[in-house]
Amino acid sequence: MPDIATLIPILALLMIIGAFAGVLAGLLGVGGGIVLVPAFYYTFSGLGYTSPQLVQICLATSLATIIFTSIRSVSSHHKKGAVDWDILKTWAPGIIIGAIIGVFVAAELRSNTLLLIFGTLAFIIGLYMAFGNSGWRLGETMPTGIKRAVLSPIVGFLSVLMGIGGGSFGVPIMTLHGRPIHRAVATAAGFGLIIALPAAITFLLTPAPELNRPPFTIGHVNIAAFLVVISMTTLTAPLGAKLAHSLNPKPLKRVFAVFLIFVAVNMLRKAYLG
Repeated sequence: MPDIATLIPILALLMIIGAFAGVLAGLLGVGGGIVLVPAFYYTFSGLGYTSPQLVQICLATSLATIIFTSIRSVSSHHKKGAVDWDILKTWAPGIIIGAIIGVFVAAELRSNTLLLIFGTLAFIIGLYMAFGNSGWRLGETMPTGIKRAVLSPIVGFLSVLMGIGGGSFGVPIMTLHGRPIHRAVATAAGFGLIIALPAAITFLLTPAPELNRPPFTIGHVNIAAFLVVISMTTLTAPLGAKLAHSLNPKPLKRVFAVFLIFVAVNMLRKAYLG
């Protein structure tokens, strides 16, 4: 276990990361997990923890924090009347099924494979955030029937493989089908709870190998990192939701897209180098 001199700067870093992730969850609808997963990975690996399922621990811990971030964010958006509850209700069953399947698939994959998946999807999301056009449309109404039955489990499945709350997939799906951006961001915050709650519980009950795993890990969830980050995200998620209704997030989204592409490329580098 690291000594106090090592833990104090790590604690401060996790608090800053948690605060930033909370704001992003409310402001951009991308979900704090897209920041937390690489942050956890760099922190734990930098401390010398080389568990064969280190990436799974990062995914699970990120998802656990998203439960609380999502609740705070949805509550803030709901007060402004921006959450489309009909979308959440109709998409929830498929998303939950996909999320649970995602946990069992992730538990069986090698860490390098998960890094490759995260890096590839994050790179695509970054490109969409940087160059996507608000005028793009695949339809004027949200998918129903077979199309929804196919898309909703995919959203849950891919989100778990990335340790994110689903906003990175949910917001584009909704805006491409005619939903206003502010309502899409607000509703996608609800996707986070639908994905993270069943996934985090399943990860918590699925034991990780004890060899070289970070201390205070139960199942695949690192309780210490979870508590530090959630103490910050629950404070800052409402701020992000408030800013989403008062600012134009487009310039910030472009800056974040560049940052995300950089992170994605670095994760891909680590995946290929092993």
